[in-house]
Amino acid sequence: MISQERLVNSFCDLVRIDSPSDEEEEVAQHLIARLSDLGLSVERDAHGNVIASEPGELPLLLSAHMDTVEPGRGIIPVIEGERIVSQGETILGGDCKAGVAAIMEGLQSVMEEGLPHRPVQVVFTRGEEIGLVGATNLDYSMIRALEAVVFDGNGPVSTITGSSPSYMSFDVTVKGRGAHAGVEPEKGLSAIRIASEIIQDLPQGRLDEETTFNVGLISGGTVRNAVPVEAFFGGEFRSRNTETFDLMRMQLLTTLNQARDKYLDATIQEELEVLFQMYNLDPEEGVVRMTRRVMEGMALTPDIRPSGGGTDGNVMRLQGIQSVVVGMATNEMHTVDEYVVIPDLVNTATFCRRLITNGS
Repeated sequence: MISQERLVNSFCDLVRIDSPSDEEEEVAQHLIARLSDLGLSVERDAHGNVIASEPGELPLLLSAHMDTVEPGRGIIPVIEGERIVSQGETILGGDCKAGVAAIMEGLQSVMEEGLPHRPVQVVFTRGEEIGLVGATNLDYSMIRALEAVVFDGNGPVSTITGSSPSYMSFDVTVKGRGAHAGVEPEKGLSAIRIASEIIQDLPQGRLDEETTFNVGLISGGTVRNAVPVEAFFGGEFRSRNTETFDLMRMQLLTTLNQARDKYLDATIQEELEVLFQMYNLDPEEGVVRMTRRVMEGMALTPDIRPSGGGTDGNVMRLQGIQSVVVGMATNEMHTVDEYVVIPDLVNTATFCRRLITNGS
């Protein structure tokens, strides 16, 4: 059976290991040791993703990511009643270590009881938080599974991601002309002013139920008393509507061209990249039906709802792996108010156990 005490201790141990994006090696080694102790064959691909496998046909892929967002160093988990929180100065790291802990506890309970079960593959990825980098660079020649359950959703495990948006990142660099700000500012061309005008002309926030736009990074200049030569800003937009997504791209490019026409002596360069593609879940897919059946067997009501976020499931689906993303007991992701509900965490581990033992 699932051990709540062991599960909570495992989760707390995981979040105490610093693993911001691109610095996952320590937590990877921790998980490699634990997976090996469970008797799985563990490998790394060239990108550093952790891949553990059992022999057998038609394995089920269980997946979560190892990295966390900042501020995520020196996390101190605190148990307050039925919640696990951080001390308040950092995130908790429930995204996605609650998913990792639930997978590990589900597997351990099955292995220690010697229960018959469906063969599994486990993938713990790197760099999910910086654009699904680990899943994008995963060596899919090492993956035999055609069905996957990704533990990376907000809320209880019964929350199923029904749709996910396409995501475009953009970086814009503006170069103007420098001058002494106090002696001859008229000779300068402020890159910061140009960048600020562009940002002012761009949409911000939630544009509709399916679409968001955000400028999240900005920098520029070197000293107070010089007209700034260079400025940079970066952002993103997302939409679950293909037409709207294309319109957002056109609006961004049009705004940049208008600035070029206004400031002929400036240089404005942009880099755009689609980091993941949208999907809409088919409720009749085999892995979705299986997921719902297991949840209903636990007296949980599957709650299929759209998401504004992307997960490794977006990438895996593009690789032909039927993937469903479920909740993992984490709430208020990416904030210092993040918390994990212990009964929900136990349900997540129980769900994992039942997935691979045909509901038992």
